[in-house]
Amino acid sequence: MAEHKHGEMDAHVQEETFAGFVTFVKWSVVAIIAILIFMALVNS
Repeated sequence: MAEHKHGEMDAHVQEETFAGFVTFVKWSVVAIIAILIFMALVNS
């Protein structure tokens, strides 16, 4: 088993994945709020 050396892991792929996840969540929340506002306006 290889020795773990702190600070040597390339985390570039994980950082890109997390950034994509944050973007997805942000736009999902915006879409959900827009749908709820639309539903509230149509139901009135």
